[in-house]
Amino acid sequence: MIDFWLAAGLLLLIALSFLLIPVLRGRRAQREEDRTALNVALYQERVAELQVQQDEGVLNAAQLDTGRAEAARELLADTEGVEKPRESRLGKPLPFLAAFLVPVLGVVLYLHYGASDKVELTREFSQPPVSMADMTQRLERAAAAQPDSAEGLYFLGRAYMAQDRSADAAKVFERTVALAGRQPELLGQWAQAQYFADNKQWSPKVQALTDEALKLDPKEVTSLGLLGIAAFEGQRYQEAIDYWNRLLAQLPPQDNSRVALQGGIDRAAEKLKESGGTVAHKAVMTVRVDLSAEVKSKALPTDSVFIFARAVTGPPAPLAAKRVTVADLPITVELGDADAMMPQLKLSNFPEVQLVARISRAGVPTTGEWIGRSQPLASSSTAPQQLTIDSPDK
Repeated sequence: MIDFWLAAGLLLLIALSFLLIPVLRGRRAQREEDRTALNVALYQERVAELQVQQDEGVLNAAQLDTGRAEAARELLADTEGVEKPRESRLGKPLPFLAAFLVPVLGVVLYLHYGASDKVELTREFSQPPVSMADMTQRLERAAAAQPDSAEGLYFLGRAYMAQDRSADAAKVFERTVALAGRQPELLGQWAQAQYFADNKQWSPKVQALTDEALKLDPKEVTSLGLLGIAAFEGQRYQEAIDYWNRLLAQLPPQDNSRVALQGGIDRAAEKLKESGGTVAHKAVMTVRVDLSAEVKSKALPTDSVFIFARAVTGPPAPLAAKRVTVADLPITVELGDADAMMPQLKLSNFPEVQLVARISRAGVPTTGEWIGRSQPLASSSTAPQQLTIDSPDK
């Protein structure tokens, strides 16, 4: 901040110069005025002396006129080039008062309306934090300086969670959602913080948050992980396995958390067997999707492609789904229980399914321009399937 205040001080000095220079010029004008008054007084004294000499008979009238003319010429010579003094309507004290008030008022207004706190925060964040507590304190100050920044609040909430301050995190995530909207990721973070703030007690509020997040995005990872934790804590081991398998399917192959997550799935399976249960069969179907020549000539690379399996006999909702684009085709994907939209709607719960691939230019999974359908298949089928999009979607 030192360089900032030095620059501000320099600007104030420049501003003061515009106020004080006229005052200094006024003083010089005053000195000129005093010198002129002295010359006039000397002229009047000289004229008085000439008059006395004329009265005493020393000078005649002509000599008196000559002396007066000489004194007048000397007065004009002494006052020549002197500027006419400018009269100030403001008075002498006012410029000095203004010179004092301008910097004081400037500093007061800057401290009130300025952004010195943001300048200091920027400088702070340019240096690496020395600890997690230091980082949290910086994020708290940033949130106080910019209370409408959803991004700043989000990172503050994550920092609180890292420090086991789940109650504080839940409040911060609630504010973040109010600012940024009900985005699936934010809802999942809020639900997770609320769950731990309530001492791992599942509540209607947490259920509503996770339901909303997964409705907006069935692959929202925080909600899937949280539902798996809650199911494991509630000894609902099969549900925990299902949720964690869905989460595992979303993680990249190189993600370090895959090992820990697989360990959780294995522990849940062991607990399930210890309690006398059996791990439910996990259905996985492999399907290769391509376009017919006719559809390939009409579809756009950016068109959405929805690949899903639905029960031949049962609810019309997809049991498992993937979304790609025409540019990705041909593509081979896996559809399984890990891709289920809801725990009760899994491939393994239905004996026969139909595979469907639909192109939708509007990005709507229920309607589109072209479609491809398979014949009814056993959900336990492990043979790779071929699906071609070749018909108008009617």
